[in-house]
Amino acid sequence: MPSTIVSSGFARDIADTVPTNGHATTKPQCRKVDVAIIGGGFSGCYLLHKLRKQNLSAVIIEAASGLGGVWQWNCYPGARVDTPVPLYEYSLEEVWRSWNWTEKLPTATELQKYFEHVDKVLDLSKDVIYNTKVTDASFDDATNKWKIKTDKDIDIHANWFVPAVGFAAKRSFPDWPGLEDFQGVIHHSSFWPRNGVDLRDKRVAVVGTGSTGVQIVQEVGPQAKSLVLFQRTPNLALPLNQAKLTKEEQDAEKDSYPEKYESRLLSKGGYDFSPFDLCTFDHNAEERRAFFQDKWDKGGFHFWTGAYGDLLTNLDANREAYSFWSNKIRSVIRDPVKREMLAPSKAPHPFGTKRPALFRNFYQVCDQDNVSIVDVNKTPVTKILPSGIVTADGAIHEIDVLVLATGFDAITGGLKAINIINSSGETLSEKWSNGTWTNLGLMTADFPNMFFMYGPQGPTALSNGPTCVEIQGDWIVGAIVSAREAGKQRMRATVEGQDKYRELVNDMTADTLFPMANSYYMGANIDGKPRETLNFPGGIPLYRELLDKAAEKGYDGFVFA
Repeated sequence: MPSTIVSSGFARDIADTVPTNGHATTKPQCRKVDVAIIGGGFSGCYLLHKLRKQNLSAVIIEAASGLGGVWQWNCYPGARVDTPVPLYEYSLEEVWRSWNWTEKLPTATELQKYFEHVDKVLDLSKDVIYNTKVTDASFDDATNKWKIKTDKDIDIHANWFVPAVGFAAKRSFPDWPGLEDFQGVIHHSSFWPRNGVDLRDKRVAVVGTGSTGVQIVQEVGPQAKSLVLFQRTPNLALPLNQAKLTKEEQDAEKDSYPEKYESRLLSKGGYDFSPFDLCTFDHNAEERRAFFQDKWDKGGFHFWTGAYGDLLTNLDANREAYSFWSNKIRSVIRDPVKREMLAPSKAPHPFGTKRPALFRNFYQVCDQDNVSIVDVNKTPVTKILPSGIVTADGAIHEIDVLVLATGFDAITGGLKAINIINSSGETLSEKWSNGTWTNLGLMTADFPNMFFMYGPQGPTALSNGPTCVEIQGDWIVGAIVSAREAGKQRMRATVEGQDKYRELVNDMTADTLFPMANSYYMGANIDGKPRETLNFPGGIPLYRELLDKAAEKGYDGFVFA
């Protein structure tokens, strides 16, 4: 596995990180393929495998030195997935039959090993260009091909182009004066050094309370000399409920795996459970407490995506869930000031309209004497000194290590960061400067032969990644094969199709509580970004139905030429 070395200052971009080992890449300077894929995560690997099955040539261009996508970059302390296995893996029997996990919610390290197994079983690396970043992609009308340029002077010419960059590909950094002058250790969580950072007895600052911030704090707090957490919005986190797994237990259950993977397709979130048809006030107060307690005890997202059906549509119902949650959390925090900061008496936003982290001992760690919390709404950071952080009240927080768990320009940021140009000279970033338009979260008008996976207006961040990826991947391969069989060289979304789909996504979101939160779901975590719903909120079963209907009607909403 590669180490990550900061070339100067701290890493702000993939180009600032230098892989020191891993897969070597020796490729011709120009490669012609049927399909070019950016990204070797769940999306890219699945698509490459499925394309090969149809005798289509494909190549993945991957910035890291190994497969796994976000799991190649998430090396920070405590990094782990929030969806249990075997739901969080491919449904490909040749992969799962010969693989076993050590725990229900695996660490980033184990997920990296999983992708090594995937690579070995499916023999993917022979069609992967590693340690290479795509800089430009342009469509040539005359040839109906995408011409792709990289930072290694390797060109790819492809009939079809799939920027499968995931929803967390563009890191977000604070614009604090003096950030570059900090003399201690500084890393964005997504560019954490592979060989780690010694945080024992260090003065540490963690900025951000998303899932990453929660995971880092609960891991680092017990070993740091001091830790100061800079919080904008408290994370309404849920219990992790980890469990060790044995090979024997998993082997005994594997004959039921196909049924589990079929159940993912029937679940709104792509898990093996869904919100109940039951509404909150169908139960009396005592019954509600018992219902909530059952979901809490199950752990993970059961309290969120497996609870009452009106949790995310009825504000009074949502307040009942928040009341239960806050009582649970407040009961374990001794410090009254920290208690109100971490689990406020009044909900900071409707519960579940921001993705909850899963906690192990986060609240107990925050309650430690060596941990302090700064509410940046009241005392924002004004500047960075070589020795620490200055806030608006004049306080100077002297630190040795600064951890930027500041998240991502999610969903669209990674796509806009690539100079993707259509035949009219318009970039994707320009096209989406005032909002995002796709048809079915798969294509956008005026950019023919380009598909998205796990991206804008798909189920994406409101779903289990592997479930979403397999549905979209199968549809994309089916569309490409249909074009080949019909002798067509071009496919594009229609303007009418994308307008109709955007209206559907927006109307469905308007019927929920999601617009009431300033979340990355709504594009609200990045200054200047259009505020809009970036995920399909209708759930996996409905999304599959829309895809199937479009395909059955000759790819309604799309045009072949």
